[in-house]
Amino acid sequence: MSTSYQQQHKAGDLHFLKRLNRSAILELVRRTPGLTRADIATQAQLTKATVGAGVQSLLHQGWLREGELQKSSGGRPGRALHLNEERHVLFGAEVGVHGLRLVACALSGRVLESHHEHIVPTTPEATAELLAELLQGLMRAHMSDERRCLGLGVALPGPIAPGKPVLRLAPNLGWRDIRFLDLLRPHLSRLEGTWLMDNEAKAAAFGELYFRTGNIPESLVYVSAGTGIGSGMVEGSHLPLVARGIHGLAGEIGHTVLQPGGLYCHCGNRGCAETLVSGWSIRAALGIAEEEDLIETLLPRLHEPDVQVTLRRAGEALGILLLNLHHTQNPSEIVLGGSLTQLGAPLLDPALDYFKANQSRLLGTTQRVPLRVIQDSTFVAARGAAAQVLASIIHGPNELS
Repeated sequence: MSTSYQQQHKAGDLHFLKRLNRSAILELVRRTPGLTRADIATQAQLTKATVGAGVQSLLHQGWLREGELQKSSGGRPGRALHLNEERHVLFGAEVGVHGLRLVACALSGRVLESHHEHIVPTTPEATAELLAELLQGLMRAHMSDERRCLGLGVALPGPIAPGKPVLRLAPNLGWRDIRFLDLLRPHLSRLEGTWLMDNEAKAAAFGELYFRTGNIPESLVYVSAGTGIGSGMVEGSHLPLVARGIHGLAGEIGHTVLQPGGLYCHCGNRGCAETLVSGWSIRAALGIAEEEDLIETLLPRLHEPDVQVTLRRAGEALGILLLNLHHTQNPSEIVLGGSLTQLGAPLLDPALDYFKANQSRLLGTTQRVPLRVIQDSTFVAARGAAAQVLASIIHGPNELS
């Protein structure tokens, strides 16, 4: 689902302008905790009276809290402002091929509770029913009169139709044209607020940028290397925009062809990147059954020659994908996550060595794009889906409450 939350309004609409100012104030405090009212007035180019009224409203509604007195170079000291972590809760979930991952988050993205449920691939209906049961446990623990639920974001393993909550295809699950939120709703009547869904790599990319504070990159690509392999690109710090494409296929790097005439992929094409580097292709090469946990099975076997050869080849293919993303998307930062990163050096060293050796050849520049590896990204996509819920509320058309 698109994360472009455009507000419809009439020119000169005072209510809209007040809403816009409160959104700007909340975003500034979210990105830079500890700002004072004077800091906000300067950075947002708003009058002190406008900031004062907006802050007072956000304090009253429980979005912000006041902290310590800050020293001032002139005039009276001001109170530091922070997000109020006690008033709201966001829920995020990821439906993976072999697991369900759930989080309850505070406004800053801090994970209040998480849960990972290993599953065997099944039908959308059975998956939705189990996910709803697990979410109800989080709801009981974190929803109360004092803590209001803002909504639920769900990350799914395939492209989402632009502008529609429809999972077009999950090739590694065999699902097609699934309205997953419609399957969830009958089981979660108490879960109010904003509901949305997105591709798991795009949700992860959004969360990695949106929940960042301090030094925020202009753009970021997140690469998800798990059962399949995909990516998501986001740009902009105020409200990150997600690259989607006309069919929602932007970032589907696992189905770019690296080996023409190669092995058949689950999508039906031959020679896709996933036939060389993915959890399912590694399983196939090493004869690991679907019901076995891939990482737990492989970690004790990393010394075996056939495992080392398989992971080295997969790592080299991953390095090619990273270089291709660098040349085609050219983000400010690349983040590599997904369950396969837990395999460590046998997979990652060939990938990172290839990327490092080749990323500067085209321009001959010494300025390198940073590549960050997340060793445990179990809940990154679920947390990113929660971030999308928060952004939709802060920048959406409805009143903050």
